[in-house]
Amino acid sequence: MSLPRIAVDAMGGDEGVRVMVEGAALARRRHDRFKFLLVGDEGRIKQALENHPNLREASEILHAPDVVSGDEKPTQALRRAKTTSMGLAINAVKEGHAGAAVSAGNTGALMAMAKLALRTMPGIDRPALSALLPTLGEHDLIMLDLGANTDCDARNLVQFAIMGAAYARIVNGLDAPRVRLLNIGTEETKGTDALRDAANQLKELAGDLAMTFDGFTEADKLSRGDCDVVVTDGFSGNIALKSMEGAARFVADLLRRSFSSSLRSKFGFLISRPATELLKHHLDPNNHNGAVFLGLNGVVVKSHGSASALGVANAVAVTARLLEENLTERIEADLARLGAETIRTSGRTSGRGGRSAAPAATGEDAA
Repeated sequence: MSLPRIAVDAMGGDEGVRVMVEGAALARRRHDRFKFLLVGDEGRIKQALENHPNLREASEILHAPDVVSGDEKPTQALRRAKTTSMGLAINAVKEGHAGAAVSAGNTGALMAMAKLALRTMPGIDRPALSALLPTLGEHDLIMLDLGANTDCDARNLVQFAIMGAAYARIVNGLDAPRVRLLNIGTEETKGTDALRDAANQLKELAGDLAMTFDGFTEADKLSRGDCDVVVTDGFSGNIALKSMEGAARFVADLLRRSFSSSLRSKFGFLISRPATELLKHHLDPNNHNGAVFLGLNGVVVKSHGSASALGVANAVAVTARLLEENLTERIEADLARLGAETIRTSGRTSGRGGRSAAPAATGEDAA
């Protein structure tokens, strides 16, 4: 059974058309039910498709004369949404010409365009950016928000938890995902008013939803694998994510330097190569590619800008899984079960400092 078409912003990312088309072709070879709407420069897309006949027969091309640059402000990109590959890919979802959109382009612009075109679903105040992170456990960790909203109140955090749990039930096949809030300590008295209020609400609500709430966790425990969903505001989440990415690069570079420091080290590398290859595979962001904007009336997935064809294929696979498992409908069902009035806001405090919550981010705050 074929899935709804996936609109691919073929011009996004560091290498644009070549990698995006190659990644879509790899995804198509893995799963022949995938069909695509490739959005971008028609001539360049046709040229790239010459090397991928299997993808060509499963794709249509939508010409877009413009491209959103990596350093373009979201407010500027919004004004050109009707002519850019990113904007037209999202609009295809809005108009029902595609079931979902994938882009490796400017994150802030993608967030702004998706929110304006698709709007947030009933019961969700703000969409959140969520990604899969590697852990020592059996499953990847789902973490949100990772940069879409710098300030969040308790109501936002509870909504993020509901969306993250629904996402975990799909991608990790969990019946009752373990949810925790990111905090500066695990004690109930730690953290801001918003965090403590959100924790109290989640304790009450968890029994009505297919999830368990396990309190707070700290940043140094994110990779342990002892929880399935970690919820935080976009400011803290973005810092935590980039710290983890930096630590992974540091370990990889340190190992590379150590193994090349002497003849004896090089010999040691040959002996330990199976273990280092496993480590490389586990830390490679391409194997965990595909961040999702949760809370929109449609599926939009962000691929890393530097992703390889393998990374793009994995992002496409995540997108297809969310379509197949009806992510949006599942979140809506959970919210309807609770009722909008059930999720409270206490004092409109922000997620970090107790100030009044700022308006929802337009995307300029995104990573």
